[in-house]
Order: sequence, then structure tokens, then C-alpha cells
Amino acid sequence: MVNSLELVHELHLSLPKEKWWGENNVCQMNGFWFLPKFVPNTVRVLNEFNPLPNDVILASFPKTGTTWLKSLLFSIINRSSKELLVKHNPHELVPTLEVQVFGKTESSPIITDDLDSRRLYSTHSPYQLLGKTLDSFNCRVVYITRNPKDTLVSMWHFTNKWKDAEDAPWPLDEAIEKFCSGIFPGGPYYDHVMGFKKASLEKPENIFFITYEELMIDAKTHVKRFAEFLGCPFDKDEEVEEIVKSCSFEILSSHEVNKSGDFPSWFPVPYNSFFRQGVVGDHKNYLEAKTIERIDALTRDMFHGAGFMYGI
Repeated sequence: MVNSLELVHELHLSLPKEKWWGENNVCQMNGFWFLPKFVPNTVRVLNEFNPLPNDVILASFPKTGTTWLKSLLFSIINRSSKELLVKHNPHELVPTLEVQVFGKTESSPIITDDLDSRRLYSTHSPYQLLGKTLDSFNCRVVYITRNPKDTLVSMWHFTNKWKDAEDAPWPLDEAIEKFCSGIFPGGPYYDHVMGFKKASLEKPENIFFITYEELMIDAKTHVKRFAEFLGCPFDKDEEVEEIVKSCSFEILSSHEVNKSGDFPSWFPVPYNSFFRQGVVGDHKNYLEAKTIERIDALTRDMFHGAGFMYGI
């Protein structure tokens, strides 16, 4: 087991690397690709994070509805404090384990052990890596996924908001190739999704699996389901309606903090890059028919072939 920051750094240097975009590499660890910046933090999560039974972990592949789900879960769990979403970006109210929580350079992460509090964190780490930790401590996990074509297009837009993209944007054709090959931050996408999908079928009491499209169609029903799953059901439908409205794309994107062009300390993108459109089917505006069929063929093989009829 890695037990020091020095050993973590050595492991980082030894991992296989591939070009992802421009001069940016991704590192492969246990079959998945990670941004080099977050490899040491991810290893620390795997070795040092001990969830409490009352913890809630929001898991997702990048750009699949994480920001929206963070706002919803935060509001469900912290009903008396949901107004904090007006002045705080959802990613700061629900910190990501491998970005903010274990992203400090000193040995102690920004994490509390208050047994009376309900801690809410997020992660992009795959179940294939983090599953043993999650299962051992019996915490609750909510996983969201999104149509692969919309995920690709959203990630392409998001990446081109990075500081590094100002002089050298990421070409869409290159993004398509990397997504299909799996050499993509958090990827391979299909393996990431299926890891949590299979785990949710085996442990439905601990892992809640939902798609972005399901949540878009009927947010009220699923917000109720989230609350029941987390053991804090609503007494009144008005509470549900209020949370769904306050966490809508229109409301969240209107807050000054989420319109800001400032960059947070923990990631090289402006706050406003987390709120682009929030729609289903945007890929049709960017992907050619042959690309759509190529990705659909992958989806049939990777999802439908495993019994998960989704993504086309």
C-alpha cells in the first residue's frame, strides 16, 4: 500500500501515458485514464479515504450531469441551507474527493470525521478502483450517467474553456477519436458506466443508478426517490417542487457566482463553464451522421451487449 506522498509521486511517474489533447497527457491506472494532476490525489483517495456509514458519494463520469446532481443532493440533505447555492458554486458545496478533498499538498486532507454530520462528496473515480472502499464502509452512492454522444460533446466544449485551450483549441475530430478509443479523462466511458451499473444491480440498497435523461424527464419523482434512498423523505410535495425549481438550469445559471469568468483554485476553467446548455440531444448539432452511427455501434456492443439498453 502506498503510504506517503513521495511513493505516490513515484507511482505517478511510472504509469503509462498517452497523448490526449495537444501537449496534454493522460495516465493509465488499472485500465482507466486520469489527468496527471489528479493521479496522486486519486491514489490518496484509494489508500486513505474511509467513508462513514452516513456519507453520501455522488459518482459520475465527467460531464454527465454532475453539477446539477450536486445541487439537488446538497439541497435534499441540507434543506435549511439550500440558499447557499445562491452564492456558492455547487462544486464548492460538494467537493470532489480527488480534486479538492485530497488535493492538498500536506498529508492531511480537508475532511472531517464528525459522526453527527452527513458528509457529501463527489468522485469521477470508477467503481473498478473505488468499489472496495465504498463497499467496505457501507455508505450510499448516487451515480449519474448520460448519453455517450452528449457526454462527448459536453466534454469537448468544457475542455475548450480551459486556459490551455486559449491558444490551441481541441479539434472535435480529435475528441471523437479519443472518446471512441477510451483515451479520455475518466475513460473508457463505457467501462466506467458499466462498473457502477452492475454494482447497482447487485447492491441496490447502497448504489442508486440514474441517467441524466431520466432526471430531465421527471425531476420531481427522482428527487423524491433520492430522498427516500438517503433516508430523509419529504413530508410535503411543495418542498420537492421548491428544490427542483431552485436547482433548475435556468435558476442556477442566473446566479452571479455561476456567471463568473473567474477561475477557481482547484481547476483551470471559469465558473461559468459548468453551465452551458443543460439539454438532451445537443450532439445532433455537432456530430455527423457517420460519427453518430460509429458511437451507436460502440454503445450496442458495450451497453446493449451487456443487457443495458441505453444510449441510442
